[in-house]
Amino acid sequence: MRITFPDDSVREFAEGTSSMDIARNISEGLARNAVGAMVDGQKYDLSRGLERDCTVKILTFDDDEGKEIFWHSSAHLMAEAVEGLYPGVKFGIGPAIENGFYYDVDLPGDKKLTIEDLPEIEAKMYELAKTDSSYYREEIDWNSAVEHFKKVGDEYKLELLDGLKNEEITFYKQGNFTDLCRGTHLPATGMIKAIKLMSVAGAYWRGDSERNMMTRIYGITFPKKKLLDDYLTFLEEAKKRDHRKIGKELELFLISPAVGGGLPMWLPKGAIIRRKLEAFIMEELHRRGYVEVITPHIGNLNLYKTSGHYPYYSESQFAPIKVEDEEYMLKPMNCPHHHSIYASKPRSYRDLPLRLAELGTVYRYEQSGELTGLTRVRGFTQDDAHIYCTQDQLNDELKNTIDLTQLVFRTFGMNVTTRLSFRDDTKDKFAGDPEMWEKAQQIIKQVADEMGLDYKIGLGEASFYGPKVDFIVKDAIGRKWQLGTVQVDYVMPERFELEYMGADNQKHRPVIIHRAPFGSMERFISILIEHYSGNFPFWISPVQASILPIGENQHTYAKELNEKLDALKFRVSVDLRSEKIGRKIAESEQQKIPFAFIIGQKEVDSQSVSLRQHGVGDLGSKGIDEVITMFTELNSPGK
Repeated sequence: MRITFPDDSVREFAEGTSSMDIARNISEGLARNAVGAMVDGQKYDLSRGLERDCTVKILTFDDDEGKEIFWHSSAHLMAEAVEGLYPGVKFGIGPAIENGFYYDVDLPGDKKLTIEDLPEIEAKMYELAKTDSSYYREEIDWNSAVEHFKKVGDEYKLELLDGLKNEEITFYKQGNFTDLCRGTHLPATGMIKAIKLMSVAGAYWRGDSERNMMTRIYGITFPKKKLLDDYLTFLEEAKKRDHRKIGKELELFLISPAVGGGLPMWLPKGAIIRRKLEAFIMEELHRRGYVEVITPHIGNLNLYKTSGHYPYYSESQFAPIKVEDEEYMLKPMNCPHHHSIYASKPRSYRDLPLRLAELGTVYRYEQSGELTGLTRVRGFTQDDAHIYCTQDQLNDELKNTIDLTQLVFRTFGMNVTTRLSFRDDTKDKFAGDPEMWEKAQQIIKQVADEMGLDYKIGLGEASFYGPKVDFIVKDAIGRKWQLGTVQVDYVMPERFELEYMGADNQKHRPVIIHRAPFGSMERFISILIEHYSGNFPFWISPVQASILPIGENQHTYAKELNEKLDALKFRVSVDLRSEKIGRKIAESEQQKIPFAFIIGQKEVDSQSVSLRQHGVGDLGSKGIDEVITMFTELNSPGK
């Protein structure tokens, strides 16, 4: 059989050769570090034989897919440890997540796990890892699988099996532990060298508050102890940058039980940041030919039934509101409102592209246990836009929206990679004509190639109505966040019967591009807070400079300077308290104000300031005109 590698080289191997044998053929070092393989885009165990011509990539822990295999295998190791310590335990699901893994467990009797129990489970995991037990994959018929879990009395696995009657069933075994699992897994437990169980939490079975409350154990593992040490150091840095902590210290936003969980309120300083970001994006949109619309916070339920949002996202929407003989919903999406605006009058090909933009607030139902600061909320504002264009205009419009999104991330110094999120034909969650999907996906890939985007393809990651380009940014400490998105939609024009009159005097369907560079303003600002650790760029800083007179004799000059800078639209505060200047400087630093003006009698006499920069220190004496010139240059986005 012919095996094609990522560098497009091709080698021949005997049919039945495993990925591990292929890795050894490349190098012993690769074989030692290999955790799995990608075979024609699907994850495979290294021991699994290959039977046909295919593409193969050997995975290590350095690969995202390799980390997923490593952490999923670690979840099984943790389950084996828990089973050894608590006989009779039952298991829900145990997936890999972005950083590590978790497993939902139902302990026997009245036993409740706490964080104090985690070191004992960790110790058991280390003990089991040292046995270097192999992970074995076993294909099994559905009836035999049911019989196995009936015997051990695990109703959770039986319920999972009930939804798998027509699918291939596989067990994975290591040591004394057997689990229902699709895989993929490591060759053996011995590869797991460093273990840290992070926390425990309650989790309803299948996320249903009417079902059993299980215990969710979170953990992370690594093939080397140094990687774990580095990760724990990273967590400490992330804790210092937590937007909830900094947001409280800098008085940026408030979430009050009196108003409701997940409903943030912007305090004056936070409102300045948000308005500066909104002005930045709206100015850029107007330059690119967008027109702004404003839509209501609620809509008729039938609107969301037409769009398909109601059945597809019913669990994440607030319950309908009865109004006389009609039902309304808190707006979960801006899209249907914009489609109604498009449909409000006849359109011609001469009207297209029509680019409708809105900073629209939407509402989603989130369980209270899932709410987190500004990152997971119940009400948030999207920098939303929908572009209605002809098929011939689609390529250029996609390029324009992708360029806009990249501009946003460049402005904030964020490295960005791209995922082309496509349909997975094995899943039935996608609406519309498969041929139109294929057409949209081909155009997106063509545009990505023409623009030289660094991308991966994510099967099954598309929206229910169309493929999309997702942007993943890396912040100052290396964390990855999915932010802006650009989506191609052939489904909504059909659902809403949108039309335009073409040059041929015939009616045609427009294509819709959905795009939101920031995504959610709340989430984006939370990421900015942590990216900058509260040390915002000058142009969005709530207070750009603090004026700190040493004594009362300098108050008049300080007030005059404040008035002059305020008239020039700079955001300046003046501290007239009778505090020592050292205390005033320290408090200005704590508030992360970019600049401080120290005003003594010498500065009054020379009409200057002694300038300090936050985190840098003294910059020396500066004339007022010199400071204004400097501030004017810094006051532009991206400076």
